[in-house]
Parts: sequence; structure tokens; C-alpha cells
Amino acid sequence: MPARGAFVAMLALALSGCFGLGGGKPPPVLFNLSAAAAVPAGAVSMGKPGSDAVMVMEPETDRRLAVQRVPVQLSASGVAYLQNALWVERPARLFRSLLAETLRAQGGRLVLEDDQAVPLVAQRLSGRLLDMGYDAQRQAVVVRFDALRSDASGVLASKRFEAVVPGVSAKPESVGPALNKAANEVAAQVADWMKAG
Repeated sequence: MPARGAFVAMLALALSGCFGLGGGKPPPVLFNLSAAAAVPAGAVSMGKPGSDAVMVMEPETDRRLAVQRVPVQLSASGVAYLQNALWVERPARLFRSLLAETLRAQGGRLVLEDDQAVPLVAQRLSGRLLDMGYDAQRQAVVVRFDALRSDASGVLASKRFEAVVPGVSAKPESVGPALNKAANEVAAQVADWMKAG
């Protein structure tokens, strides 16, 4: 066991040039998520909130993802943050907007987000964002989401979605696009699941 602890410590030290724990000057790179499938300008969506609408809720997260820093999984229990990069907003909020835009792009339904004041909706999409960061041991970006769907009659369904982009170097210019790709893959999977349900 001591050897394993020493290995984790050495790995963290070796990666210290790429990863940091925050502080200092602002990062030169800010990450955002952009939808691969977006609604064109001028498109109109209509529906009755009580029968046709979908409300997309901001996912829950643990504290590791509740900040604007990009998490780096060093080991099963070791976490750092990517140096010189921040999200423009909390990852859960960005992911919610990406989910909503992906659902809108499918057409046919009114899609709302939970900061829009609508009292009744036919269906809700919520869940827990389990991972949206970099895995140093696998040199991969991982996005993992536990989705929870509920309808007007109270029926619940849940499903786990995941996308992994391998072969990513621990640099902001590589991690950012890979995170966007993985998040879009998960959003597309969720949208297909919502449409099928």
C-alpha cells in the first residue's frame, strides 16, 4: 500500500507542469460547449407546457464538478485540476444548455430550461453529471451522465450515458475540443433516448 501511495505522489509531481490547484493569474484558455446539432436562426417551436414541453433541469454534481475548473483524475482517489484552463461557467449549467439545444434540434417539441418560469411541463429531464474532465491514466476525456426522465403521470426512467475520447494530451488546446466532442456524443445519446421514450 505505501508503494501505491508513493506512486500516486510521484505521478502528481510528474504532472505538476500540466496540472495545478488554481490560484495565480487568470487562465489563457476558457472552455465552452457548443452544440453539434443546433437550431437555425428563425426556427419556431410551439407547444402547450402541460402536454408538449420538455423541461431540462441543471444536473446535480459532486463538488469536484461544482466549480469552473476542469478536473483531472490522477488515480482512483487522486484529483487535480487542469492548469491554464477554466470553464466559462459551471460545467453542469453548460451541459444543461447543450442538452436543451440538442433536443431542440430534433424538432417537434417545445424545450425549456429550468431557469425559465413555466409551472407545468409534460416531461422533465434531470440527472447527475458524474464526470466531465480528463483521465490522466487513460489519457482520455470522459463525460458520464446519469439521466432521469419523468413524465406528467409520474413515471420515472433512468439510464447512464458515457462518451470517452482517447489519445488526448494533457494540454488545454487538446482537452477543450475533446470535452466538447464527448459532451455532444452524450447529449445526442440522451436526445435519442428521450425521443424513443
